[in-house]
Amino acid sequence: MEEITLAHGIFKYLHILLFVYWLGGDAGVFYSSTFVTNTKLSRESRLTAFKIFINLDMLPRYCLALMLTVGGILAEFIGYEHPLWQTIAIVALGPVWVWVVHTIHVKEGTEFGKTLALWDKRFRVFMIVALVSSVAYHWVTGPLQPYPWLAAKLLIFAFLIFCGFMIRLKIPPFIEGFKVMASTGPTPESDQKMIDGMGACRPYVLLIWAGVAISALIGVLKPGG
Repeated sequence: MEEITLAHGIFKYLHILLFVYWLGGDAGVFYSSTFVTNTKLSRESRLTAFKIFINLDMLPRYCLALMLTVGGILAEFIGYEHPLWQTIAIVALGPVWVWVVHTIHVKEGTEFGKTLALWDKRFRVFMIVALVSSVAYHWVTGPLQPYPWLAAKLLIFAFLIFCGFMIRLKIPPFIEGFKVMASTGPTPESDQKMIDGMGACRPYVLLIWAGVAISALIGVLKPGG
């Protein structure tokens, strides 16, 4: 039986919780969105569903922001050593990213919130490039070769960030339609915008579910390790 320290066990448990709440929370978000776009429901019911949708959506966002920090610390426990500067960056990333995600939510519509959201988008693009480049470099130079499953998980995580980024690009019609419904009531045009916007996001939502599930499986099996 594998014996691990208390600290290792705690971070392993946190890693499992992040997967659970990310996938479960995202499923809840998607399910609640079907009530927002349901034209057979009253305007009040759809507005209530939207409140559930938008607030529940914060849970998977927090999980994504924390995943690299928890995963990076776990990598240390299995023997993958980071330089000191990387360790500091990894530990700081999660709390700072959660603060950014939370602040964008509570400051939505303000100039500060818009500015922070813009920088968050830029940071996500940077993270996609940085993760792919880092995996390629550390695979070629050797450190990652004993941990092919870890390399795979990092690449999947970069793909998950990409999918989330694409959802942001595809969802504006949904938001436009919702604003019409919330202010003056639904119209056939606003309803269609909401349905089209959510439909455009659906493939990326499903890819995120698949990516999170596959990443969790890889972490359990550790193929090639």
